[in-house]
Amino acid sequence: MKDLYKHILRISLTLMIVAVAIILGHMLWVRYMDSPWTRDGRVRADVVNIASDVSGLVTEVVVRDNQFVKKGDLLFRIDAERYHHSLEEAEARLQQRKITLALKRGQSTRRAMLDDQVISREDREDSDLVTLAAKADLDQALAERDHAKLNLQRTEVRAPVDGWVSNLLVRPGDYAQAGAAKLALIDQKSYWVYGYFEEHKLHLIHLNDPVEIRLLGTDIVLKGHVESIARGITDRDNPTDVRLLANVNPSFNWVRLAQRVPVRVHIDEIPAGVELVAGMTCSVIVHPAS
Repeated sequence: MKDLYKHILRISLTLMIVAVAIILGHMLWVRYMDSPWTRDGRVRADVVNIASDVSGLVTEVVVRDNQFVKKGDLLFRIDAERYHHSLEEAEARLQQRKITLALKRGQSTRRAMLDDQVISREDREDSDLVTLAAKADLDQALAERDHAKLNLQRTEVRAPVDGWVSNLLVRPGDYAQAGAAKLALIDQKSYWVYGYFEEHKLHLIHLNDPVEIRLLGTDIVLKGHVESIARGITDRDNPTDVRLLANVNPSFNWVRLAQRVPVRVHIDEIPAGVELVAGMTCSVIVHPAS
């Protein structure tokens, strides 16, 4: 009888262990397949392309690659000699227009004091119009002076945000074209995470859901929340042709992989000592608030 009890006990324990293993395996399978998480996450940041607003020879570069700079710090200078001359020319033109306006106003005032027997009404009206034209010329010269002063200020290229210099491609002696980017600036305050989730998991993700961000190869865990979900991705199977007609792929693969949809995650806080780099890989785990 004792042996029978032992045999039943062994069978019961075995069945219990198998049942627990099945339950745990099912839970792990559901968590792996249906939970809103992904290993395909990327750290992103705003990248500001720095270009000069005026053209000219680069005379000085005061930053190094990967250097941290503050907003307003000088990055590089462009030869300002010709812009000094342009400003002096604009100042001289402005003074000339001021003198011309004073002359025309004086003439108009004197003619207004004469009666119709000395000067005709037409000449008096023409004198007033000439004065108005001189005033318009003065306003134009003033705008040209301000424009020349702005160009002179723009020969010093400064950082628009706090961040790190990246991909520094400018050297003293290079010719900088207006609008041509010479370096990139990684905005310090703009880091966020893109998690690329399978399409069948999107219904589990909602705005402001809390998120865990685990950087690859580290024990660092960042906290964040869902900021937005992308509303469109490229259909690579069915592009349009040059005439904007549908170019439908005639073949169809029976094994269909789920599309990946970007979900933008706001990083609530970056702990002290954690160095984020745009392009780093991470795992993103969403904890649905519901």
